Order: sequence, then C-alpha cells, then structure tokens
Amino acid sequence: MNTEKRLWFVFFNDQLLVEKRDGELTIPYQDTPPTPIPEWTHIHELSLFDGEMFNAYSLSAPIPEDEHFAMIGLRASFDVLLHSQYLKAGKAQELIYWDKNSRFCPACGMPMNWHTSISKRCIGCGKEIWPTVATAIIVLITRGDEVLMVHARNFKGDYYGLVAGFVETGETLEECVEREVMEETGLRIRNIRYFASQPWPYPCGLMVGFTAEYESGEIKLQDSELSAGDFFTKDNLPNIPGKMSLARRLIDHWRNEE
Repeated sequence: MNTEKRLWFVFFNDQLLVEKRDGELTIPYQDTPPTPIPEWTHIHELSLFDGEMFNAYSLSAPIPEDEHFAMIGLRASFDVLLHSQYLKAGKAQELIYWDKNSRFCPACGMPMNWHTSISKRCIGCGKEIWPTVATAIIVLITRGDEVLMVHARNFKGDYYGLVAGFVETGETLEECVEREVMEETGLRIRNIRYFASQPWPYPCGLMVGFTAEYESGEIKLQDSELSAGDFFTKDNLPNIPGKMSLARRLIDHWRNEE
C-alpha cells in the first residue's frame, strides 16, 4: 500500500468517517488508515478528474464518536465538506457499494477478483465487469413565466421538485425526457435542451438535467409516482430542494433569468 499522505474515505453503510479539526469536519488526511483494518477489507485506491489519489474502505461496524472522529451520512456531508471532498466521497461510496454487490460472476457464479481499480475479472470464465451507473433525467419545464413543479410520493418532506425518471434500454436521453413527462404529468413538451449533469451516489446514479417548454395538455398526475403538481411563478414557489441537487441548480438558474 502507498505510504504517502492521502485522504481516507471510510464508510459504514452510508455513514462516512469525518475528522474534527480546528472546529470543522473534514476527511482524514494521513499516510496510514485512520482505523484498524479487518483482514477482509479491500482498500480502494482511486482518483477523480483532478488526478489526486485517495483511499477508501468499508467497516463492519460504526466508529463511536469521540474528540477526534464522528460519522455522518453521505448526504449530510455535502453541507460540511469541501465540494472536492464530497465528490470523492461519492465515488468512494459507489465503488464500495458495487464491490459488495459484485462478489460473484453473473455468467458462471464463480468469485470475482479485482482486475483494475474499477473493474473485476471472474476467476472461472474470465468475464470482466465494471461498476454500473443508473442514468436518470430531470427536467425543468416552463410555461411562460411559470415552472412545473411536482411532489413525488417518495420525497421526505413537503418540498416540490422536478419531473425525473430513469432512462430505459433503447431510448435516447431526449426520448426519456418526453416519455417521463408524458407518463407522470400527461403534458407534451418542446425545445428540450441539455443543461448539466451530476453524479448521484445514492447509490450509483448519474443525473442528466434538461430544460423544456410546455407545448400542450392538462396536468394528469401519475398517481403511483406523484402526489401533487402544478405550475408556479417565481414569487409563489413551494418549498424547493436543497442546494446539493441538480434540481435546485435548474430552479435557481431559471429564477435568476431576466
């Protein structure tokens, strides 16, 4: 194992180990693991687009809070960590989740061994696999000076978000946008345009954001998915998602337009 100082992302399920330093919470940065390492633990050596190497591993039990360390949820870490650390934590959690769920070959059932830092190879048939990413779309739909907002049944709270859904096999991202909007609201849209994308490690997603314009139809909510939905003006918005989400970025961009 490399002995240079690195960030260590240590998880128990979705709980992330953070260090208390100078009155703030941060990721442990040292040349050795911040906790004892069980023999079965695989230490992931990873990097993101900035090229900085970092390590990650999982625990079999949470670390009790003391004067040096605490554990917080990955979602909650968005509000206390540097954004670059939060992004690395997301990748670490996704790899750990995938590792736990890819122990055996989907083709022949034999054990899978690590082949690279982000791939495995079957010891029996040689099949190689990589982490799966569940791609979903999210779309902000305008009608004049109004925006369509919906409350999904799985939302924890009274906030409203945007129409979203997973991409199906055999469809483009734009086709998925049209289908999800029609299925969930009964509306037809036009002028679908790409906005931005966002890793969504809950547990292994990629959110792809779009904007679109209302074309026709009356709102008919998909009862199994949505409990409420309507068009709102900028001065009459319901509670909206937190700043960690792509939905909030889309809404804020629309609110700041002249």
